[in-house]
Amino acid sequence: MGEAISDRQVVAVLRPFVRGCGPMVDALRDADPFGLQARGRRHEDLDGVEPGLKDKLLNGITSVKVPGTAAWAEMSNYQRTDWWVNRVGRFTALITAIPGLGGALADRLPVQDALGSAAQGVLLCAIAGEYGVTDVGSRVRLIAWVLFERDIDPVLAAGKHADHDKAAEDDEAAKLTEELDDAKKKHGKITLKAAAGTLWRLGRGLLGIVDELEKRPRGRLFHRALGKLPVVGMAGDYLGERSGLKRVWKRAHEWFTEHPEGELTSRT
Repeated sequence: MGEAISDRQVVAVLRPFVRGCGPMVDALRDADPFGLQARGRRHEDLDGVEPGLKDKLLNGITSVKVPGTAAWAEMSNYQRTDWWVNRVGRFTALITAIPGLGGALADRLPVQDALGSAAQGVLLCAIAGEYGVTDVGSRVRLIAWVLFERDIDPVLAAGKHADHDKAAEDDEAAKLTEELDDAKKKHGKITLKAAAGTLWRLGRGLLGIVDELEKRPRGRLFHRALGKLPVVGMAGDYLGERSGLKRVWKRAHEWFTEHPEGELTSRT
């Protein structure tokens, strides 16, 4: 049995992790992924179209509920969070479940817990953004509380303690987002491959607190039993990760209810 992991160790791992999550989450939220909002603004793209039909097309384009559209801007925090958990969560759950192809053998390795924790952490950062919580310290506290059942001191989470190594944190955060940065330079936006690769990097970054990862919200016993079987274990793990994300959202809702935005930002 190894030594207990301290809050300082958790913070040292989570601060660069949160900073690594930021670019991916912000790109997904703020981007116009299908050019929908831009098309809604460029009426000249529809020049020559009959006025009545043009209005219907513009309304259809801007009413799609994805980041970057007018409909998204009108959605409530709860509706946006539901989108993150149920739409983006399917992608992250699938990536996390891939090790399940190995059944019980894969369960002996920390890969799935690392990936699962990374996926849950990314979505928690996305949810935090919808509630206006953008500072690193508050997001660190949120993740530690929801995933690891730890109540981190705000000063510690904010990196304001004496032995905080900012240079090391900057270096680690930069490494975590290398693939995203390269994709933006080459394609002008993040790609599916870059997003998946970054999730793997984020997961590896959490291995420094591997014992904590076992505490994260998981699926039910049925999902875990199915996950131990070769090949079909991936299906069990996928369903388990989806179930775990719902529990993450429930705990996050409790957190935001107990920690109003003003309290979070004023203390960090």
